[in-house]
Amino acid sequence: MTSSRLPAKVMAPVLGEPMIGRQIERLRRSKRIDRLIVATSTDASDDPLAAYCEGLELTVFRGSLSDVLDRYATAARLFPKAKAVVRLTADCPLTDPELIDKVIEHHHEANADYTSNTLGSRTYPHGLDAEVIRPKVLQEAADLAADPYEREHVTPYIYRRPETYRLAGVARHRSLAKLRWTVDLPSDLAFVRDVYAKLYPYNPEFGSDAIVALEVNSAEVPA
Repeated sequence: MTSSRLPAKVMAPVLGEPMIGRQIERLRRSKRIDRLIVATSTDASDDPLAAYCEGLELTVFRGSLSDVLDRYATAARLFPKAKAVVRLTADCPLTDPELIDKVIEHHHEANADYTSNTLGSRTYPHGLDAEVIRPKVLQEAADLAADPYEREHVTPYIYRRPETYRLAGVARHRSLAKLRWTVDLPSDLAFVRDVYAKLYPYNPEFGSDAIVALEVNSAEVPA
């Protein structure tokens, strides 16, 4: 809730529901995610967020506000039998469950320590990011990372060390890296609200192709 550029953005309404609720609705369509956990902070500002997510019958873990790596690793330790941890940020209400499943499947097929769809050169729109991490590697990063950037952004300790960890990536043949579907600014939120207003009433399970088509037809980006 303490986002500096757009405070309380995760609870901003999108077609009558908080933005994070819309994202969770999409994530629940994933076939490869077994359990969703909201890892938020113990800061009082996150009380409404935690209460809302608990109302959706989600597990809510509360940890450090600034040391996000520790928050993730501690939350993951609650589930010692997990084969992988999937990291998804809460400002991506246009997330693609089929793509997330693809990244998870590739992670297991490659027997990787870390897999993402942003490794190397980005080819997917901003806002479709997904990272999959071997739990013991996440714990190792939490134990060893000292750089404040690595503590804040969770996974850099891992992907900055290809000599130590087995990394894998998923990419598109035709890049859509110029598209911006994440929410950091008021203009981003306005875009997301417009997408939901135009697509959700006709198909609540609208996919990425429909969003791309909408952008092209609106002449907001070149075809």
